[in-house]
Amino acid sequence: MTKVHFIAIGGSVMHQLAIALRNKGYEVTGSDDEIFEPALSNLRQAGILPDHTGWDASRIHAGLDAVILGMHAREDNPELIRAKELQLKIYSFPEYIYQESKDKLRIAIGGSHGKTTTTAMIMHVLQKSKKAFDYLVGARLEGFAQSVNITDAPLIVCEADEYPASVIEKRPKFHFLHPQVAVLTGIAWDHINVFPTYDIYKEQFAIFIRQMKPGNVLIYNSSDQELGGLVAEEGRHLKLVPYTVPIHMIRDGITRVFFDEGCADLEVFGNHNLMNMHAAKLVCNELGITDEAFLSAISSFKGAAKRLELVAKNDHSVIYRDFAHAPSKVKATIDATQQQFPERRLIAVLELHTYSSLNAAFLSEYQGAMSRADIAAVFYSKHALEIKRMPDLDPELVARSFDRNDLHVFHDRATLEAFLAQQQYNDANLLLMSSGTFDGMDFPALQHLIGK
Repeated sequence: MTKVHFIAIGGSVMHQLAIALRNKGYEVTGSDDEIFEPALSNLRQAGILPDHTGWDASRIHAGLDAVILGMHAREDNPELIRAKELQLKIYSFPEYIYQESKDKLRIAIGGSHGKTTTTAMIMHVLQKSKKAFDYLVGARLEGFAQSVNITDAPLIVCEADEYPASVIEKRPKFHFLHPQVAVLTGIAWDHINVFPTYDIYKEQFAIFIRQMKPGNVLIYNSSDQELGGLVAEEGRHLKLVPYTVPIHMIRDGITRVFFDEGCADLEVFGNHNLMNMHAAKLVCNELGITDEAFLSAISSFKGAAKRLELVAKNDHSVIYRDFAHAPSKVKATIDATQQQFPERRLIAVLELHTYSSLNAAFLSEYQGAMSRADIAAVFYSKHALEIKRMPDLDPELVARSFDRNDLHVFHDRATLEAFLAQQQYNDANLLLMSSGTFDGMDFPALQHLIGK
């Protein structure tokens, strides 16, 4: 029996991989210095919750086939030190995913935005088409019990992000997947704490393209000029398949998309989602799924969690929650909501929550990102700054950075909630954008803002 130990098993994706390997029949152990919900309950139910928290070098022994190292672990971790002493095989999360999928068809979805949604769309269609597949995705998806699945299926679909793989392997995660079919959705500078300049960030995508083997398939967003130029320069050895916004129409708040073999009315909307869908269709075509079958399946796709997720609605107003946090994502989400409901006012609220967005040096990247909203507000919590050990932000600097004289800036949740309660929601939509939670906001309770 294959024996695997996880250092930092409590991570949101790490514990999902641990459960997947346990389900596959592996002997799985793990450790962490703290484990929160839902990982705590998930690991307990799977029978692999560590018997005590904290690091313990005695858990590491010569009989282990692999040690998987999470991002939370530090270089001085006693279990990691012991694993090195025993010369065990130590993998980062993506390195181990590759080890488990070396004999599979690997599909990787990379890019600065749209990775989760594109991956989710492909998974949705494959499931509807009754194809056996493994997957790795960074969000909760309707119809899937977990976010990682490793079986004996012949193919795997992976959301492939550019963040470092582990504390001892600083290269981006997507450099380790070596896909035969890849999607790149676009390049928009992010993760300033890891990639201090745009050029360094862009180079990671160049490396990804160079690493693909001749004849592999690269499906890319041709409307992104930076990406298009990079693909032309680095991707001459590949089968290149461009995509952009497909033909569509919007009527009564419903988007209908058209491909060569037909059309479908959609549950999701926005040009960015339509491009994600086009990329997903091209991947599915590579897997033998026809346009007709794709359209039939995609019409029931409701979106990934926190991606234009419906919070509340009535006949004249809708409240959406979205994961948008980077400047390009904020702009795209606002544009999509305005295009879908052109007759309604838009109240847009962005939480600055990531390291990049809370960094004064990066704030200028948000210039004009919220210009299309009728009412715009930005929120950041003192608590988030403290956790990231960052200096306080000047509200005037925030307002100047967005280049909006009427921008509302809040750093207290109660004050923000009072502001939201004062707004008029007749023929108006509310859009809440963040990779966080607005300092613990009760989203279902927001229904009272618009009424039934």
